[in-house]
Amino acid sequence: MSEPAPETAPAPDAAAPHRHFIRQIIADDLASGKHDAIVTRFPPEPNGYLHIGHAKSICLNFGLALENAGKCHLRMDDTNPAKEDVEYVESIKEDIRWLGFDWGSDYYQASDYFGKMHDCALHLIAKGLAYVCHLTAEQTRDYRGTPTVPSTPSPWRERTPAENLAEFAKMRDGSYADGAAVLRAKIDLASPNMHMRDPVLYRIRETAHHNTGDTWRIYPMYDFAHPLEDAFEKITHSICTLEFEVHRPFYDWLVRNLADILPAQPRQIEFARLNLTYTLMSKRNLLELVKKNLVSGWDDPRMPTICGFRRRGYTPAAIRKFCETIGVTKFNSLTDVALLEHAIRDDLNKTSPRAMAVLNPLRVIIENYPEGQVEWLDAVNNPEDPAAGTRKVPFSRELLIERDDFMEDAPKKFFRLAPGREVRLRWAYFITCTGVEKDAAGNITALRCSYDPATKGGDAPDGRKVKGTLHWVCAANAVPLEVRLYDRLFSKEDLSDNSDGKEWGDHLNPDSLKTITGYAEPALAEYPPGARVQFERVGYFVADTKDSRPGAPVFNRTVTLKDSWAKAAK
Repeated sequence: MSEPAPETAPAPDAAAPHRHFIRQIIADDLASGKHDAIVTRFPPEPNGYLHIGHAKSICLNFGLALENAGKCHLRMDDTNPAKEDVEYVESIKEDIRWLGFDWGSDYYQASDYFGKMHDCALHLIAKGLAYVCHLTAEQTRDYRGTPTVPSTPSPWRERTPAENLAEFAKMRDGSYADGAAVLRAKIDLASPNMHMRDPVLYRIRETAHHNTGDTWRIYPMYDFAHPLEDAFEKITHSICTLEFEVHRPFYDWLVRNLADILPAQPRQIEFARLNLTYTLMSKRNLLELVKKNLVSGWDDPRMPTICGFRRRGYTPAAIRKFCETIGVTKFNSLTDVALLEHAIRDDLNKTSPRAMAVLNPLRVIIENYPEGQVEWLDAVNNPEDPAAGTRKVPFSRELLIERDDFMEDAPKKFFRLAPGREVRLRWAYFITCTGVEKDAAGNITALRCSYDPATKGGDAPDGRKVKGTLHWVCAANAVPLEVRLYDRLFSKEDLSDNSDGKEWGDHLNPDSLKTITGYAEPALAEYPPGARVQFERVGYFVADTKDSRPGAPVFNRTVTLKDSWAKAAK
């Protein structure tokens, strides 16, 4: 089989997009002439790998720009050197490109603006809107108050602009240690919005930055940096998740009070983040899974990371389709992960070649088939795609079928193989079970069968019908496979609900990975890493991108053919 094609198809997809409130805002802004062109941005913090929640934001921001002949910037919000790394920067770029999007020349880093941000801080200080505070972290908490009780003013709140400029210079030049001073905005200590009670703008970090090195000893807080970055880049629609709605008043306060030096006045718009059943959606908790070796890494196929999905065999087109299907709202909700799995199945059904593989083998001996003979039968590669053509599969006297496809004492509605019953072998012949072999313990070790030579190809010339069709592999030519049966990492539907007193770690699914040896038709021995396939009647699989290689195949289960969890719940 040839190397799988690169997965960088243009996006968005051809299907008509759903109308939602952000699309309407953009349409109205363009119609009114408020903006001549749309500029959005995707601003990840490079402190971890992206997950499916980020994929929704990527598809939204890049998709809206493409729909409106605009631009979407990729910007690394790298304002916290203690948690960031170049490894994360490169993984973010790879994930976005894999999803089918590109930022062209519009790649930016918050750290590129540190000089400009410093100037903005000086401007606020000079206007009497920011001051240097020396409260410890514990004192700051004690002074904070509650939503109904005003904060206690810092003893340094009424310093003059000249004094604050001098103190800020000391912060910048290393006169103060970490935690000894911060720069705070001077807004409203009685505001019911705690984010408006003199939020911190800058803190000291004696930590080298992966981009700026040791140039800076002070670093801007995210809430200070983000609106400035949007303004510097002239972002027209700054789209973020709903938890930032309470931060918007400070966003607006900042760009309004710096309007005389900023090149634009961006607008923040919030939408509900993606929450999936049976799925953990916190980079901090995902990092904990990795550090505690509860998974094999960020790209473990059980992880909801984009790189994990890629290794599991998910497709970019299916993820984009899923993100479009669930839509964009202002209300937090829990999306059933089965909807994502349905999107994966729907895409793989159209694009994946078929092959036969047996995961729990039972030997079948066709007694009336010539010994030593092997014939090569035609099998259709993909019934959903006539252009996919056919392949040759070997057939001989001894075969392997799934053990579950035989029952010695079968009920009437069991339509697979049983003593005296006739079934169809996929692409091959009708066979009838004539005997059963057992070991001393009574375990079935082999089946004796006969075949009808007139049914070659799977149809009987006399018109007789059988209700069961089984997949199989030729025992002599079967290729052993390492098969990893991945399942959902957690057994609890809503991991945000801890009313049972348990933590998310208590709900790890002990059956999220089972590794077995399967047997497949010869072609699978040479599948290149990343190549997807449907094991007929079993599920969708992918040759592992790390561990599989031609001659030593390792296949990961991408998704079952049907929603087995829904069936179990019933």
